[in-house]
Amino acid sequence: MANNRKLDNELREYYLKKVMEFFTKNGEEVLQTNSNECVFPCIDAEKNEKWVQIVVKIPTGGRDGEGFDGYNLAEDYTLKLKMKEEKQKESENKKMKKIARDKARREKKE
Repeated sequence: MANNRKLDNELREYYLKKVMEFFTKNGEEVLQTNSNECVFPCIDAEKNEKWVQIVVKIPTGGRDGEGFDGYNLAEDYTLKLKMKEEKQKESENKKMKKIARDKARREKKE
């Protein structure tokens, strides 16, 4: 039986290869830059040259002994986005109220 590190390395190599094949089949010039990453050139909406970097990793978990849980990570991210959206809405509401107050104040002066 192989050790965990070897299994993780094999899994990472397998999926990196699949990712590279996918982008190559879709016309990208894919270059492997590390044992767990690849890059390919692209152009943004304003015709500037950029690079896309894709890193494939097999997380093992934290130091607390708990294994990695992608579901919890995704849930935390969703919650973070929701909180950010609520904060942005609150900021927009404050901004609109301030605009209304300032407009009322200007009209009152006239």
